[in-house]
Amino acid sequence: MKRAVIVGGGIAGLAAAYWLMQAVPDLAITLIESDSRLGGKIVTDRVDGFVIEGGPDTFLSHKPRGLGLCRELGLEDRLHGTNEKIRRTYVMHGNKLHELPEGLTGLIPSRFGPMAKTDLISPLGKLRMGLDYLIPPRSVNGDESLAAFVERRLGRELYDRLIEPLMSGIYAGDGEQLSLAATFPQLRQTELEHGGLIKGMLAAKQKAPAPRATGVKKWAAFLTPTTGLAEIVEALEAKLRDVDVQLGRRVARVEAASPGYEVILENGQTLHADAIIFATPAFATADLISQLDPQLAATLRAIPYVSTATVSVVYPLSDIPRPLDGYGYIIPRAEGRAILACTWTSTKFPHRAPEGFGLIRAFIGRAGQERALDGADDDLIKLVRDELWRSLGITTPPLLHRVFRWPKAMPQYTLGHLDRLAVIDGRLAAHPGLFVAGNAYRGIGIPDCIASGEAAAEAALKFLQIHSSERAPATI
Repeated sequence: MKRAVIVGGGIAGLAAAYWLMQAVPDLAITLIESDSRLGGKIVTDRVDGFVIEGGPDTFLSHKPRGLGLCRELGLEDRLHGTNEKIRRTYVMHGNKLHELPEGLTGLIPSRFGPMAKTDLISPLGKLRMGLDYLIPPRSVNGDESLAAFVERRLGRELYDRLIEPLMSGIYAGDGEQLSLAATFPQLRQTELEHGGLIKGMLAAKQKAPAPRATGVKKWAAFLTPTTGLAEIVEALEAKLRDVDVQLGRRVARVEAASPGYEVILENGQTLHADAIIFATPAFATADLISQLDPQLAATLRAIPYVSTATVSVVYPLSDIPRPLDGYGYIIPRAEGRAILACTWTSTKFPHRAPEGFGLIRAFIGRAGQERALDGADDDLIKLVRDELWRSLGITTPPLLHRVFRWPKAMPQYTLGHLDRLAVIDGRLAAHPGLFVAGNAYRGIGIPDCIASGEAAAEAALKFLQIHSSERAPATI
């Protein structure tokens, strides 16, 4: 019997195991996870009626594999969108909260009215944005930083006050280093096809899709299960009845064998594998295959990571002087604060907190601003309390708090990322039967990771089928 080994029990590894189990019921599948639980960065704490997410808290509905997997797992009816009654978000600027202008699509403004009215951008900044209509597209191809592109098309002020904090909320990155081609390639494509972003926006409006047919369900942009994203992990775990799941086990290295590979655990156990899917961070995968392929390991290590943390706090609404009348606020790097965003979770998802209480989650750590994470948990809580005193006027201690630390958790798609991926793909091709999955490569969101795990599983199955047919007519 052929065996596939999956290293890493986050959402990518779980998706890979589930896909393989369904596709080939008689394939031996082993999933190895060093932690004592599955789910990776998806962790939900349910306490006293509160649903507190430690890592991601939603997934995008327009990326198909998040919603698709939930449907397959029977979770569709448990999905909630964000609060439709209160949809505003704020941006911190000059110690004041300014409403985020409506109509932002793919980071770029797509409506003139809200941008013209906002006090977040100065008159000169708005004029500079308008020059995008006249500026010709850059003719030279090649990678460009996200910051350089936005500044070139729309001006520095828009980048600093609007685009940078939105981008940080996705990648926890430095836009001066992030690759446009690897993060928002559609922006460059719009520039080339239409001559500019404003012209592209106008063209898109003319091609706007027809209204949905009656009876077709319209999903919110962001979705989450009733009691948190951990429901997806729990549903997958319950389905993996035919998978050998080994928790609390750590892989030491992988060696070539004839045929296949040997997976050597730190406890001395050895597993033979005909195919291996590494659903681990790029640097962890590098450690496992460093003896097998030093060049591949070096390229994997060249993908930088940023450490982050989330701190959730609970207050009676009576202790919060300012109404939580939005989804929260983002903080531009230029403001010089250690916290990059605060989500007013109890407003964004009212079902996550009992009535009469405010649940707030702060995000700490982004590229170049990780020093605050060196402190103890009490230091992080104090940092959040100071922030909430400045922004909301809260002076009392929280009734409940949770701190979640994520060391080296956010891969950075820096300049040259696509070149690194090409090298990784080339080196993997030299080792038939090895595959990678996860957020380090072609997307960091939950649907991206699911799709990555499933794509690796499909590639592994094709390899096993070809490998099996070359040797004998027997089935896998």
